[in-house]
Amino acid sequence: MFEYLKIAWRNLWRSKRRTLITVASIFLGVILCTLMASMQEGVYAKMIDNAVRFYSGYIQLQDTAYWDHKSINNTMAWSDPLYNKVKETHGVKSVTPRLESFSLMSNGDKTKGGAFIGIDPEKENAISNLSHWVKKGEYLNSNDDGILLAVNLAKYLGVGLGDTVVMISQGYHGASAAGLFPVRGILEFPSPTMNSFGAYAEISHAQQFFTANNRITSLVIMVDEYDQVNHIQRNIKSQIGDAYTVMNWEELQPELVQMIESDRGGGVIMKAILYLLIGFGILSTIIMMLSERRREMGVMIAVGMQKAKLSLILFYETILIGILGVIAGFAISIPLIYILIQNPIPLSDKIAEAYIEFGLEPIIYFDASLPVFTDQVLIVFIITLIISIYPVLNVARLKLSKALRS
Repeated sequence: MFEYLKIAWRNLWRSKRRTLITVASIFLGVILCTLMASMQEGVYAKMIDNAVRFYSGYIQLQDTAYWDHKSINNTMAWSDPLYNKVKETHGVKSVTPRLESFSLMSNGDKTKGGAFIGIDPEKENAISNLSHWVKKGEYLNSNDDGILLAVNLAKYLGVGLGDTVVMISQGYHGASAAGLFPVRGILEFPSPTMNSFGAYAEISHAQQFFTANNRITSLVIMVDEYDQVNHIQRNIKSQIGDAYTVMNWEELQPELVQMIESDRGGGVIMKAILYLLIGFGILSTIIMMLSERRREMGVMIAVGMQKAKLSLILFYETILIGILGVIAGFAISIPLIYILIQNPIPLSDKIAEAYIEFGLEPIIYFDASLPVFTDQVLIVFIITLIISIYPVLNVARLKLSKALRS
């Protein structure tokens, strides 16, 4: 076997141009597939990160009735022992309480509805880094009676820093909820949908507004490791029993999961087409190589070389070419992807507008998770392995008289 590998390796470099053309086709295939997979997974990861950090968290703890009927009446009482128990669960990074409901926001003759979220400013900032997105004004502090308003809502209502927004909603158990809130800061998020989301207030003032003293709609939980979400969710459930509902981000945002899965299905079709083109590109170079060496193969068989041994040498040649192309593609794709991660590609003009219309940030992000590299390398190598059967079949059908006259 070693002798055949040695002969196959020497044969590759008898025609360097031909070998390099074949290696280049495999190399480019690995690069293109890796870039496509990295871009796809990078965009998904950013969408999930935005949704998790700005809204749902990785896990939420709620009253058992809240998810089916998102009403201020289905809130739960704040409990220090419950908070501490969740916070001390292994793998939990941070926990924050929220009180969320819908409210009409008005200024003059302009009125618009949006989410009204009561937060603990310090704990919330540890989860969502909310203070980073205050583009005008200042972040809320403890016991602040003002609000942070999303930029598109502020523009629509025509309010700026220091202006007062009238809030009207339904309070706890049918109580009337109305209040005046000065604008402390204007929020501008990277996600277009969040810029029309609503307003944030300090949680004690939100509780007072809704007449829901010491009540919250959820405990929002962030974890250290994304892949440990389900494990941590089970641990929290086992500690608190059935008194509360514990949901992960996939359960909280099924629309996002469905959108990602449907888009991933379209990506599979696109990658299948790309793999098909790569396969035909590799096959065409192998056919060219065999065509050029037909007379050579005929002479070798004529002087006593067995077809089985010749087939094995050609098989090894194809495999070696595949290995060279895959290794080269893998080696170049790693620094290339990491450069793109550090420098995501901003979109402009009509493409950016289309992204914004779909609620997406108009920037292409990239991902460097291990499957992005290994999956493409493995698939392209398998394609090369399948194509390597062709030289074996070609030699088996080779007619000596025709080969010698070619």
